[in-house]
Amino acid sequence: MSMAPSVEELGVLLHAADNVVVASGDLEEGTAAGGVTVRRAVPRGHKVAIAPMTTGEPVRKYNQIIGFAAKPIAPGDHVHTHNVEFKAFERDYAVGADVTETPMVPEAERATFQGIVRPDGRVATRNYLGILTSVNCSATAAKMIADQFRRPGLLDEFPNVDGVVALTHGTGCGMASAGEGLAVLQRTLTGYAEHPNFAGVLLLGLGCEVNQISGVADEWNLHPGTPVRTMTIQEQGGTAATVRAGVEALRAMLPPADEVSRTTVPASELVLGLNCGGSDAYSGITANPALGAAVDLLVCHGGTAVLGETPEIYGAEHLLTRRAVSREVADRLVERIKWWEKYTADNHGSMDNNPSPGNKAGGLTTILEKSLGAVAKGGTTNLTGVYGYAERVTAKGFTFMDTPGYDPVSVTGIVAGGATVMCFTTGRGSVLGCKPTPSLKLATNTDMYERMSEDMDLDCGVILGGGASVQEVGERLFQLVLETASGRKTVSEELGFGQEEFVPWQLGAVM
Repeated sequence: MSMAPSVEELGVLLHAADNVVVASGDLEEGTAAGGVTVRRAVPRGHKVAIAPMTTGEPVRKYNQIIGFAAKPIAPGDHVHTHNVEFKAFERDYAVGADVTETPMVPEAERATFQGIVRPDGRVATRNYLGILTSVNCSATAAKMIADQFRRPGLLDEFPNVDGVVALTHGTGCGMASAGEGLAVLQRTLTGYAEHPNFAGVLLLGLGCEVNQISGVADEWNLHPGTPVRTMTIQEQGGTAATVRAGVEALRAMLPPADEVSRTTVPASELVLGLNCGGSDAYSGITANPALGAAVDLLVCHGGTAVLGETPEIYGAEHLLTRRAVSREVADRLVERIKWWEKYTADNHGSMDNNPSPGNKAGGLTTILEKSLGAVAKGGTTNLTGVYGYAERVTAKGFTFMDTPGYDPVSVTGIVAGGATVMCFTTGRGSVLGCKPTPSLKLATNTDMYERMSEDMDLDCGVILGGGASVQEVGERLFQLVLETASGRKTVSEELGFGQEEFVPWQLGAVM
């Protein structure tokens, strides 16, 4: 006897209690399965109602609320921005309710990678020399210096040096001489200067800016043997003189920077950054859960993972507070959520201003829906710490950093916090690098992966097609992270990405 077609032939049903499915492909009007007939064409990745909803009734996906019906919705209707609205609602934070004992792998059996151990014990995955700028006014000179080291043959004598990178930004002056804006910028610059993937640093300023280089560099906690130079364009006598002096300073750093070798170190030394960009409806079904599975493996091997993008966990933060190891950790996360609510309200915005137009075209309707998919990147282990933007991450295990949802700004903060490998999931096709940290691009769907294969490192869309399970792709990704940490170049590194994507979070008035 043949079985009647299930509603899952229309799309992915993520939980038995859901009242929508996610279309696996473009659905034409009249397509029927499981007693549901599609009333109008629905694009792939978008939602189809499988149960009637009255006005104001919650729309459920992942067995969580992703919005509320703005008008009556019938089975077979396309469920999206035209008939779903965002509303705030109370969430049960249930602090620590889901805390469990992490099944740690015995130390003798833990995974390893080939890392670079610095004299102070920090472990690097790359070996760069960096040029950091105190102010936008020194950005062009910094890039001129870095460009000199891209000339063919200049670094041939130093095979263990990955390159010279200039990380410039658009602020540093026209700001208050004290307060949150300057503090965040200085903390970000410090995080990069102290990053294990930099073997030496040149800090370049103009000379008259608010963000004085002496005030920044004096706070750096670096091993005495780490070469650091500071200079300003005004003291050097202009741009050309500064470029000559900068090139000379970095050339002197090259021989000691080259005197490194990779050795076997445990995976517990890894700090893995987690970010998503250009998300689509498949992000929360394929790449994000697969990354979460890899995070669980890393944590069980003693490592650290850092999830960011506070606006993109909004509405799902209760899933993280339930995993918080202490009231203090949970309270800090909730405090940041409340800060964002006030911040957006003060600027006459809404937390639902995110998702972006591209996210919505890909099937994501509200920030609640986007967030529920985004938190999947964090896996299932306990939440051990919550950090401010660009703060040094010191806790082991799964942690969270308060960052904006704008990808370059978020990634900049996470790298400043110490991430030595970055995993970046994307459904629409984001391209991003983040020197000095390698960035792996994880495609949520095979169509985009094949269309942009020269920008993607892993196709997680095989999960949707049944070619592999979430756990299997997570295990592949964990091995890819170890290989990348050992020196295997990512696609974004091969393309030269990572210099322009340094974007510190700019807070406060521009004066």
